[in-house]
Amino acid sequence: MISFREDSLADYYAILDLEPTASVAEIKRSFRKKVKEQHPDLLKAPENSQKNIRILIQAYKTLSDPAKREEYNRAHRIFKRSPADFDYREFLRSRTDDMDSQAKLIFFDLLHRRENEALMLYDRLVTEEGFKLDRYLDREDYMDCAYLLSEEYEKQGVYGRAFELLRNIAEREFDLPYFKHFFFEVERRLQSIVFFKMFGSSDPSYHLQCIDELIVLGFPDKFRAQALKTAAEIHVRLDNHKDAQVCLERGLALDAKLKGVTKLRQRICRMERELSMSK
Repeated sequence: MISFREDSLADYYAILDLEPTASVAEIKRSFRKKVKEQHPDLLKAPENSQKNIRILIQAYKTLSDPAKREEYNRAHRIFKRSPADFDYREFLRSRTDDMDSQAKLIFFDLLHRRENEALMLYDRLVTEEGFKLDRYLDREDYMDCAYLLSEEYEKQGVYGRAFELLRNIAEREFDLPYFKHFFFEVERRLQSIVFFKMFGSSDPSYHLQCIDELIVLGFPDKFRAQALKTAAEIHVRLDNHKDAQVCLERGLALDAKLKGVTKLRQRICRMERELSMSK
C-alpha cells in the first residue's frame, strides 16, 4: 500500500511506483497511470481522491524538474539512511554554502511561524553575500516569499526592506501578473509605507529615491500623483520650495483632483515669500 504523505518524508518514488533511476518519460507515464487510478469510482475511500491527486502532482513536479529532483534526491538519501531522524529544516540549515537551500530555508521558516529566524537569515545573507532571493526561488515561490518577508519587515518598522521587496514584486507583477486580483494589497501596502510610515523614520533622500522608483512603474495616474505630492511634502520639510513646486505641479498634471493640495501650496508660497524677504 502506497503511503500518500504530504510532509517532508513523502517518498515520491514510491508514490509513483518508480526506481530512483527512472527517466523523465517513465515519470510521465507512471504519473498518468496513477492519476487514472485515483478516479473516485475506483477507490474504497473516494473522499481521498483529490488529496491523493494533489500529492501525485507534487511528486510529478518535483521529479520531472531536474533541479528540484536533484535537491530531493539529496534529501531522500538522508531519509533512507535514518527516516526517523530526518528533519527537512535541519537539512536546509546544514547547507550553509548552498544559496538555493538557504533561500528555501527562509521561505520554509516564514511558512512555519519562524519569522524572526527568516528575517535574521535574510538580513545576514543580503549584508554579507549580496544575496538576491529571486535568483534561487522560482517565480511563484519568490513572489509569495517576498510578500511574506515584506509583511514581517513592515510589522517591525523596517520600512526600507519592506519597500524594496514590495517594489520588486510590483515590477514583476506589471511584467507578468501573478497576484492578479490580490495585487491591490501590494499597492495598498506601498501607499501606507511610502506615503505615511516612512515620514520621520527614513532618510529624506532615500525616501525621495523610493518615490522616484515607484513613479516609473505601471501604477495608475492617481497613485503616481499621490507619490509626487508626497515628494513635494518631503521637499517642503527640506526647505526646497522649488523642487516642491515642481513635484506638486507634476502630480496635479496626473490628477487634477489631488487631495490635500491647498495647504501644501500655501506652505510653498509662504516659503517663497520668506526667501524673497530674506534677500
